[in-house]
Amino acid sequence: MSPIPSLPSREEVVRMARNTTDITGQLLDTAGNLTRIAVNTFDPRDGSGAEVLRVLRETTAELAEASASPQAQEAFYRIVETLTRLGTTGAPLAVHPVSEPAQALLTALGDSLLPVLDAVEPAVEEAAEALGELVEATSPLLPAAAGVAAGVLLAAAPLIRAAADVLRDSSPELQRMADALTAALAPLLPLQVALAERAAAAGVGVIRVTLPPLADLTEAGAAALKAGRPLLVAGEELVVSGLEHLQPVLLASASRAGRVARAVAVRVSAAVSPAAERGVVVAVHPA
Repeated sequence: MSPIPSLPSREEVVRMARNTTDITGQLLDTAGNLTRIAVNTFDPRDGSGAEVLRVLRETTAELAEASASPQAQEAFYRIVETLTRLGTTGAPLAVHPVSEPAQALLTALGDSLLPVLDAVEPAVEEAAEALGELVEATSPLLPAAAGVAAGVLLAAAPLIRAAADVLRDSSPELQRMADALTAALAPLLPLQVALAERAAAAGVGVIRVTLPPLADLTEAGAAALKAGRPLLVAGEELVVSGLEHLQPVLLASASRAGRVARAVAVRVSAAVSPAAERGVVVAVHPA
């Protein structure tokens, strides 16, 4: 039997009561400070309270005016209509018999992917950070890219509208095509199912036979890679050192090419507009 716990002594009871009183006092002080801040903020005798109320009234009035405009009402109507369509379309899918195996498949995929996601999480975080730095570095190009994308979309909008009109006008022909394809493919489905079952059985046998040799080959490749790791490191070191030695040559070549291009540009501009400054001959010799 477990021993009966002893009752607290008088000193412990006094200490717990004192701690409880201190905590209650601190809570009351905090509540008093919050009340004082609220009273000082909304005090009509001070300028801050009236200013806060005035800003709230103006903001509420502007929001009411903006939401009462025809454009806002049309936008709200479109949002509600879109949500209604989504709900009407998605409700039959949720209770369809096909949804049960689909949900089971999603559950199995989720259970299988969780270890993979846990394993690749550090690499994904590192890649996301590097991608963020790349986007931040290329941020000056983003407005130009956005402008080009907007121009392409504007140029493609008439084509998309024309295609939609053509397809809308050709709905009987499209229905005939769909009926013809259905009538042609329906007799082939049982044959395809039988062939798929035979292919699956043959594939299972092939996989069972080839997995052990493949495992042996993988182990041998891993052992060879581990043994040749010094050679790989030496090769990487050689490539990096070669790039380091090649960098000054590339910089000098780029600088020389830039000087030659500037000299050619000056000569071409002087030949194209000789009447700009008569009597002045510009000669630039590449270093």
